[in-house]
Amino acid sequence: MPSLKPPRYAIAALNGFSQILLQAHPVCGFLILLAMGLHAPELMIGAMLGVLASTLGAAALGYPQADIDIGLYGYNGALLGLLLSLLLGLSALSLGLIALGAAISNLLQVRLLTAMRERNWLPGFTLPFILFGWFALALVGALAPAAPVWSETPLALNGTGLLLAVGSGIGQVIFLAQPLAGLLLLAAVWLADRKGAAWMLCGSVAGVAIGLATGAPEQQVLAGLTGYNPALAALAVSQVQRSWLAPLLAIITAAVLRLIFDQLGLPPLTMPFILACWLVALGSRWYRLERA
Repeated sequence: MPSLKPPRYAIAALNGFSQILLQAHPVCGFLILLAMGLHAPELMIGAMLGVLASTLGAAALGYPQADIDIGLYGYNGALLGLLLSLLLGLSALSLGLIALGAAISNLLQVRLLTAMRERNWLPGFTLPFILFGWFALALVGALAPAAPVWSETPLALNGTGLLLAVGSGIGQVIFLAQPLAGLLLLAAVWLADRKGAAWMLCGSVAGVAIGLATGAPEQQVLAGLTGYNPALAALAVSQVQRSWLAPLLAIITAAVLRLIFDQLGLPPLTMPFILACWLVALGSRWYRLERA
């Protein structure tokens, strides 16, 4: 009796969701999709369109199948689907922009991957999503943080509220100010990378603490908006650096950069995460050269 195997592009799409958290793990991707479906079905539909458009578009353009299979051409489209659905709801305009954004993100992503592998450039991470996301935010006249600064029930600044804020900080990676969503995302990473999950949790905790210490608005802190960039930075750096110091520096750098973006009045999206990872990587390269 022949074995039943999921279609290749279904696995690639799930890996595209998992790559939002820097993993290539279909079950991780399914848990991320579940978190969206439980808390924001409309956003889930937008994200699914984005990941499918970018994944199938990459296949149509003849991009390397191995990269498609592990989701490297899915996650930027998924994030754009989330953002545009959040901004515009589900409409012909938003769906068209999601498809367009997915196509554009592929054109940039293939160049970033090539430059990283052939010329030792720094990884692009979510840069295609950020650039198109900023354009979309400007287009709708919403130069403000894209993620919601609220939760269904306003939290109090107490022990319980801070604990829930840590969960929301992870949930905000997919624009959800929901502790349960954050818990599902943490479990998703735990399946693929336990060390990375621990560092991601530390990043969210530190983001909440630094946000409060530096006078960030309480409701933004409690909704997790100061936690998701440090969480992502800690997760990414912990995967390539053995030292505990590197993820710690990435956490602090991402939190500080978030403050700078706030002062400039620019929507940070995940740019503080990327810049923090780049700075740590450049510092590591410089250190190795000095010791050589």
